[in-house]
Amino acid sequence: MFMEVIIAICVLLLLAYFFDLTAAFTKIPTVILLLLLGWVVRQAVHFFGFDFPDLEPLLPVFGTVGLILIVLEGTIDLELNISKIGIINKSFVGTIVPMLAMTFLIGYGFVEFSGCTFRQGIVNAIPFGVISSAIAIPSVRHLHRKNREFITYESSLSDVIGVLFFNFISFHQIINGKTFAVFGGQLIIMIIISMAATLLMSYLLNKIEHHIKFVPIIILIILIYELAKISHLPALIFVMILGLFLGNLDQLKNVKWMKFFNPEGLDKEVHKLEELTIEAAFLIRSLFFLLFGFLMETKEILNPETFVWALSIIAIIYAFRFIQLTITNLPIAPLLFVAPRGLITILLFISVKENDKIMLVSRSLVIQVILLSILVMMIGLMWHKPQKDDAKISEPHQNAIGPTEETSVG
Repeated sequence: MFMEVIIAICVLLLLAYFFDLTAAFTKIPTVILLLLLGWVVRQAVHFFGFDFPDLEPLLPVFGTVGLILIVLEGTIDLELNISKIGIINKSFVGTIVPMLAMTFLIGYGFVEFSGCTFRQGIVNAIPFGVISSAIAIPSVRHLHRKNREFITYESSLSDVIGVLFFNFISFHQIINGKTFAVFGGQLIIMIIISMAATLLMSYLLNKIEHHIKFVPIIILIILIYELAKISHLPALIFVMILGLFLGNLDQLKNVKWMKFFNPEGLDKEVHKLEELTIEAAFLIRSLFFLLFGFLMETKEILNPETFVWALSIIAIIYAFRFIQLTITNLPIAPLLFVAPRGLITILLFISVKENDKIMLVSRSLVIQVILLSILVMMIGLMWHKPQKDDAKISEPHQNAIGPTEETSVG
């Protein structure tokens, strides 16, 4: 039995790699094929009557580790310099304003139709407001460089801000001035811890001469993240600060104290760490979506009771996105279509506390919104005619980030 399982996992991951290789040509998002493949495996398991243990507890584990790796991978790729201020501002405003507006509108709908409290409505609405960088960034590799940059910044910020927002609302029963003060204090503490941990990581990265050093560093990153999360601190801030620091060493080379870290040597090690992170993120992300597809039931996908709600949420998402792109003077096509929901939406949904759950927001609704948003992106990108620069496939390292922050999620 174990041999068959190992063979099956190897075949599935090789297929995931094939999907990733061909995605730029087929324009079919890899996640759609992974979910479908996972679902097909589930049907085969049932058809042949195989006994299978409950794999659902593995979903948040893969999701949290995947989130950390995706955010680290994405933030290392982000450039922070004067020339990027414009796109960073547009990405930040374009992330936070629509997210808040969508969340309050969808949350209000939940309150009206389910009778829950406004806070519960907001907690359950936040997962639908977060763009999945794990899906968005790999899907736009063939687009114009400026469009790719915007999607990278926007989806990365969406992950981080979305998780922070979720944790803030989820962890506090009462929202008042004291709540904001406590959260601000936690944020400052986490930033200080993150800066100290980042310097420690950079020192270890440069000084360890043992032939095994990148895996222990990644494990240490995950450990620090989990310890911060247990302490109810915005843990994803640490991953984001670490990634931004390591990815922007060129901007810090003239700072005196940076000589202590030997920026030139550290830069070489960062490239090696980035390569390992990209490979690991691909592995964990593939396992996560294969597992989620395996856990999906046909009745959840085709549930007519939640379909109207799913369509309504999709309409709200793209209405706000159209307004956002128009106001920020960004191209409607193809950016309008690139607003997929995915890994973060699933993680936040899983992280909703029992006393905050409402019947209206079910697995069916989450699955339908994710699938519809990915299908819209796929159709939009297929319909979009590539410009001259679009024909160039983006660098293989420009993958996805996702971030988000410290939630029960991660």
